[in-house]
Formats: sequence, C-alpha cells, structure tokens
Amino acid sequence: MENHSATIRRRGRPPKRLDEQSDTREILLRAGVAILTKKGFCATGLDEMLRSVGVPKGSFYHYFDSKEAFGAELIVRYGAYFARKLQRHLGDASQSPLERLRAFVSDAQSGMAKYGYTRGCLIGNLGQEMGALPASYGDRLSAVFADWQERVAHCLLAAQAAGEISQEIDCEQHAAFFWIGWEGAVLRAKLERQATALVIFSDVFFAGLKSR
Repeated sequence: MENHSATIRRRGRPPKRLDEQSDTREILLRAGVAILTKKGFCATGLDEMLRSVGVPKGSFYHYFDSKEAFGAELIVRYGAYFARKLQRHLGDASQSPLERLRAFVSDAQSGMAKYGYTRGCLIGNLGQEMGALPASYGDRLSAVFADWQERVAHCLLAAQAAGEISQEIDCEQHAAFFWIGWEGAVLRAKLERQATALVIFSDVFFAGLKSR
C-alpha cells in the first residue's frame, strides 16, 4: 500500500506562496493610490498608510527605498491605469469619437460618485502640491498629463474628421483645455462633495466644440 502521508496538507498556516512578495508590493501600491487620492502626498503619513493595510515599516523599505521612491512609482502606476481607462473609452469603435469622450467623462464622474466624491485624481492632487514635493516629480507629472492630452487630441481629430465638431477647432489646444478644466472640476467636486462642477465643465466644453 502506498504511503499518502506526505501528500496530506498539514493543518495550520498555509504554505508560503511564491508570489507573496509581489502581493505585498501590490497591496502597498493600492493603498498608496487610495489614500493619496483622498489626502494628498504631504498630508499622508507613512505610518498611517502602513497601519491601514497591516504591513510593517520594515517590509515597506524592502520594496521601496523611500517615500519619494514610493510616490514616483505611484505616478507611473496611476498614469498607466488612467491611460488604459482612456483607451478603453476613446478606442471604442462602436461609438462615434465624440460619444467616446462623453462616455469617458460619464464613467469618471461615476467613479467619483462611487466614493462619495472623497477621491480625486492622484496626478492632479500631486500637481497641486508640487511646491512641497521632490523636484523630480515635476517632469513625471507633466509627462502623464501630456500622454492623456495626446489621447484626447486624437479623439477630437477623429471627431473633426467625422464632422462632429467644427473644422475651426484647434484639437491640440482644446485637448489641453479639457485637462486643465477637468482637473479643476474634479478638485471642486471633491471640495463640494457633489458632481455640479463636473457637469458644468463638461456641458460647456462639449457645447464649445460646436459653437463655431
């Protein structure tokens, strides 16, 4: 008879997973995004964040050299996450170009509503704090905004080619205006805990595309 004792899992603590380290790093990054979209970088204490996810400080420094390095990683992560969100909407061939941009705005508004307008945009929040942040963050934040802006500009150019918006519109300029205005509206919505600023901005923006 074969001895199956070696195959029986012992009771108690489960075996350590090979991906445990990557899981802990992921937990830290998710916690960082959540708390920084609410409170900002300067107002967020490292101890506070670590307590919220039950990760000891020693483990944090195993993955990140400093809070500055952690913040830099969050910029990259959030920028890529939001770029995927934009692409999901702006690349939706089942809708017209302008409808795609409207869908993004609606989804972003719903995302803020989901958290009671307590969370804003991590990139926008950091931009507001730039005077107190590491100088290296400036170029990183600008690069993220430039990427988002280019995606919206391409969508507006497609809308122009489809005859949805005026041929006189400067799509690059309007894409820049969109993000300048949208980030301000997000800040105001977070301040007031309601969607009014988001609605006002989006209504005026889309109306302006056809006014010429």
